[in-house]
Amino acid sequence: MKIGFIGCGNMASAIIGGLIKNEIFKPEEIIAADSYEESLKKAKEKFGVFVTGDNTECVKLAEVIVLSVKPQYYKTVIDEIKDFVSVDKLIITIASGKTLSWLEECFGKRVKIIRTMPNTPALVGEGMTGVCKNEYVTDKDMEYALKILSIFGKAEIVNESVMDAVVAVSGSSPAYVFMLIEAMADGAVSAGMARAAAYKFAAQAVLGSAKMVLETGKHPGELKDMVCSPAGTTIGAVKVLEEKGFRGAVIDAMEKCVDICKGM
Repeated sequence: MKIGFIGCGNMASAIIGGLIKNEIFKPEEIIAADSYEESLKKAKEKFGVFVTGDNTECVKLAEVIVLSVKPQYYKTVIDEIKDFVSVDKLIITIASGKTLSWLEECFGKRVKIIRTMPNTPALVGEGMTGVCKNEYVTDKDMEYALKILSIFGKAEIVNESVMDAVVAVSGSSPAYVFMLIEAMADGAVSAGMARAAAYKFAAQAVLGSAKMVLETGKHPGELKDMVCSPAGTTIGAVKVLEEKGFRGAVIDAMEKCVDICKGM
């Protein structure tokens, strides 16, 4: 079996690297298609995969096709390839806002489609991907897709009705976390810490805190309370965050993200 990627940017590269590293596919079983010659050159040099500037060639050669272009290019790409997509091929999408019904309408025929929403931590093997499918995808197809999607982190089946929420809480959220780390580091620098050390301490604190949520099973509020000693430094900092509307700002940002997804 061969897998093809239409678009070979950062996310496609993360998946391709994971497929080869975990020996799920050999380089010669992977096709990368892109309109940019430089992207193809990088994919060829880094992974040794077959590259092409022709999207239809990618579809003809592969049984699994990952549409890894930006959402605004989906309609153009689908119009280009749809006549070459047969019912036995599996389409995996990674675009926010593009629903299964919209995708089916674009193809205009019976097509097996798995809709996913990964995030950029996939680049370091710590991605989180929401997954849903249309009626033509078999359990075996889904099992195979989850195997592919789990090589760069975790993948979980969700109802399509919450896919916009997945975008907000996972797909877009690394940006919020990076802003938090940057702000924490700025505060440490203001208190006299060197910039490089500040980033390291802040990033490790976020990494460790996330791991505590995942591994202890405790409610985040309970873990927060464990750090807040009476009249201590942490509760003082938490008070300021509450006064500044920290939680409300995060929730508002996520609601904005969901609204934009619904309009795409």
